[in-house]
Amino acid sequence: MSNLFVTPNAGLPTPTGLGPLPIPTAPGVVKKDMSSWVSARGYNPKSFNCKPNHARYFVIKSYTEDDVHKSLKYDIWASTEIGNRRLDKAFRESADKGPIYLFFSVNASGHFCGMAQMLTPVDYTTSSSVWAQDKWKGVFKVKWIFVKDIPNGQLRHIRVVNNENKPVTNSRDTQELFPEPGREMLKIFFEYRSKTSILDDFEFYDKRQVEMRKDGIAPLVGPTSPGVVTTNPYANLPPPITGSSPNTTNINMNGGSGHDSADSQNDESE
Repeated sequence: MSNLFVTPNAGLPTPTGLGPLPIPTAPGVVKKDMSSWVSARGYNPKSFNCKPNHARYFVIKSYTEDDVHKSLKYDIWASTEIGNRRLDKAFRESADKGPIYLFFSVNASGHFCGMAQMLTPVDYTTSSSVWAQDKWKGVFKVKWIFVKDIPNGQLRHIRVVNNENKPVTNSRDTQELFPEPGREMLKIFFEYRSKTSILDDFEFYDKRQVEMRKDGIAPLVGPTSPGVVTTNPYANLPPPITGSSPNTTNINMNGGSGHDSADSQNDESE
């Protein structure tokens, strides 16, 4: 396995020989248990820095809500080869200067569903078998911060100048946002009072995950071939340390095809 790091200057040991590691999973059968689980994870904090220094922002388009459920449950994510390369490059260039924030939206859902921070580079030697489709290679750790439904109408006024000045709701997977629209997204994610979220349906997706395994649609969690994990391989890594040194990296900020379908890139449905 390639050496993994949280930030280049964090001084943390790099794990080697990673295999399936046990991680806490969401209870999903009793509402009070889910409430305690959510509280323990600190989702939707009451205070948050909406103008972080040297942060970078990306839009993530998921093919299905099932995969967002798995990301929340296992604290991992994966994109296509192109998307992984783009996110990995950004992390290795900038994670020691500021956070890498990911704004999630499911194709054709009409809303964004949350925001997570990228915590590790992409491990190209390891894949996860928990996704709805067995096609995503590589994996990286994320920490979910906001989990709430935000309608596209609340965000459509934000334009992405590096994507033909289209609304952010028309973004492709791993589309990078310039700092100003990124901070505006962050502010809305923090301030918007949502009454719904994917957490409302967590029990449904937990049950569906079990049913898919029974039907042979998704692999069973258990011993797998080398390089394939069914849990979070980064569960024991601490979060990154973000500094304040200047970010002078020049990058290509155009989005590309990713964890989504080609026919639903422009998600303007309400």
